Amino acid sequence: MEKIKEEQQAAALRAVADAGAQRAALLAEAERILNEEIQPAAVNAARLGAGRTRIRELAGVGPAMLYRWLEQAGIPVRPKRPSTPRRHKGTK
Repeated sequence: MEKIKEEQQAAALRAVADAGAQRAALLAEAERILNEEIQPAAVNAARLGAGRTRIRELAGVGPAMLYRWLEQAGIPVRPKRPSTPRRHKGTK
């Protein structure tokens, strides 16, 4: 006997819920690793004089996040340059 439509939908929804729960657990673990492992290691590397670009590459974070961590740790960070107005193509 074929499964009725409601049973198929329920099974599909259970699969979605299981995958969603697994994703949430992985994201929580990734957040923990970022805050408890990567951030302290990145700050320590900066204190030891490692290049900030290399730290960002290895940590897999953007400049805003790295510089926020460094500022929080009391490491001097150069002020952000003001953005320059962009020209439109064809203008001089």
